Amino acid sequence: MIVREIALSDTTKFIVDNRGKTVPIVDDGIQLIATNCINNDNLYPVYENVRFISEETYENWFRAHPIPNDIILTLKGSQNGAVCLVPDPVDFVIAQDMVALRADEKIISPYYLFAALRSTYVQFQIKNLDVSGIIPHLKKGDFSQLFLPYPEIGIRNFIGDIYFNMSRKIDLLHRQNKTLEALAETLFRQWFIEEAQDDWEEKQLDEIATFLNGLACQKFPPKNRVNRLPVLKIKDLKSGLSDSSDWATNEVDQKYIVENGDVIFSWSASLIVKVWDGEKCVLNQHLFKVTSDKYPKWFIYLWTKYHLARFIAIAETKATTMGHIRRNDLAGAKVRVPSKSGMKDFDKIFGPLIDKLIANNLQIKTLTKTRDTLLPKLMSGAVRVRYEGSSE
Repeated sequence: MIVREIALSDTTKFIVDNRGKTVPIVDDGIQLIATNCINNDNLYPVYENVRFISEETYENWFRAHPIPNDIILTLKGSQNGAVCLVPDPVDFVIAQDMVALRADEKIISPYYLFAALRSTYVQFQIKNLDVSGIIPHLKKGDFSQLFLPYPEIGIRNFIGDIYFNMSRKIDLLHRQNKTLEALAETLFRQWFIEEAQDDWEEKQLDEIATFLNGLACQKFPPKNRVNRLPVLKIKDLKSGLSDSSDWATNEVDQKYIVENGDVIFSWSASLIVKVWDGEKCVLNQHLFKVTSDKYPKWFIYLWTKYHLARFIAIAETKATTMGHIRRNDLAGAKVRVPSKSGMKDFDKIFGPLIDKLIANNLQIKTLTKTRDTLLPKLMSGAVRVRYEGSSE
C-alpha cells in the first residue's frame, strides 16, 4: 500500500524556539528542562538534573512557552530527535537545543504528529539529515526535508489515539511504580531503621545476600546470531538495553543470566540499585547480581538501597577516574534482621509491593513492544484498520 507523505514544516502552526543567549539560572523557581529530560521512552519529559529560573525571567526572557499537547523535539546531541508530549498543566520551560511544535489541527492531530515523529521511518530521517559534524544536530530549516506518512484522516486519528493511549498506560504504570518504590522505602526506613527492635539480630549486608560480580563479557562472544543474549552494562540500568548493546553467548553459567525482577547493583562509576525491568541478558563486570536463599527479595533489595548513599560517598573518595566500592564495604554495611515470625509479618506487606512493581515492569515491556511493533505496520499500511466512516 502506498501512503502519502507530508513535510513536517507543513504540519505546524507555531514553533516555540528559544535559541539565543543562555538563560539566567536561580536556586529555586520554575523548572528549566534540557535535552537530557527528553527521550523516546517516556510520554512526557522526565525531570532529571533540572535547573530553575525566576518568575521575572519566565515572563520576560523567553520568546514563547509550550502549551499542553505541543510536541517537544530535541535538535542536538546524543538525544537528537527525541520526542515527548507537553503535559497539562505545564510546569516547566524549555532550554536551547529543542523546540516545541504546535500541530495545525486542520492538517494533523497532535497525537498523530507525536506518533509519526517517534516512528522508525522519521527517526531514521532525523539521524541521517546531518552527519557532517561531530555533534549531531537538526535545524528548523530541515523540517521541510522531514517527511511523515500521511494516510487518510480516519487512519491518522486511529494511529494517533492508539499510540497515545498505550503510551499513557505505560506512563501510568511508571508513575505507579515510583509510588510503590517510595512507599516501600518509607515504610522500610520507619520500621527497620527508626523503630528497629533491640532484640533484632545485627548482620553484615554480605551475610544476608550473595553479591555475584559479572563477567568480562568480551571474553564470551556469541558463536552465532541465535544463541546469544544482550550484555547488561552500567549505562543500561538507566537507559535500558538498545540496538547498540553488546552481545554475549547464552552458553555462560546460568547464574550470570539476568531476568526481569532480579536485583542488580552497579558498584563502580554510577552506583545504582535496581530491580531489573528489561529483557533477559548477561551480567557484565562492575555489576552485582544480588540474591539470597534465606531472605526475601524485598529485604535484600531495600537494605542494599538503604546503604546506597553511604556507598556513593565511599566511591567518591577513591582516587581513581571511576569511583567504586570494595567487598569489605559490603561487610561494613550493617543490617537488622527481625525474628522469623516478624519477617513473615513484614513479608505480607513488602512482598506484594515488590511483586506488583515487577508485574508492572513486565506489563510495561509488553505494552511497549506491542506499541512499537504495531506503529510502523500501521504507518506503512502493512496492517489495515477499520474505523467508523471507513469504506473498507
